[in-house]
Amino acid sequence: MNKWFWYAIGAAILYGLHQIFTKLASSGISDGLGGFVVEGTAALTIVLYLAGLYVRGNWNQKASVPGIWYSVATGVCVGAGTMLFFLLFQKGGLLSAVPMVLAGGAAIRAVAGIIFFKEPATWPRLLGVVLALAGLFLLRSPAVK
Repeated sequence: MNKWFWYAIGAAILYGLHQIFTKLASSGISDGLGGFVVEGTAALTIVLYLAGLYVRGNWNQKASVPGIWYSVATGVCVGAGTMLFFLLFQKGGLLSAVPMVLAGGAAIRAVAGIIFFKEPATWPRLLGVVLALAGLFLLRSPAVK
């Protein structure tokens, strides 16, 4: 089994819970304030992780200028995406819509992997992109609330 597999499982569980908690929170907090609380709590969690590394003597953190700028861009995407999820739920979006939204993101990542990172354009990968886009289209059909 790949070394990264259990990290992927953990991330999938935590990001799945992230959307459930966002759905629960969305009726009790506005999009901007909710996003701020989410991202502020995320930042605090990371600070505690870094402090733990430092205290245990496992500090192995490094940075480069491009790494910092790409991290800033990631933060902008995560913050804006969190607010959009709050708005999605506040406007009546269903929790079951989240997998299709995330599949759209997966399609973007797969295409970027093929074009920019020279990852193989296999038939299963390309079919996944098409199905993810089809899921987004079906999500907007009148049969789905």
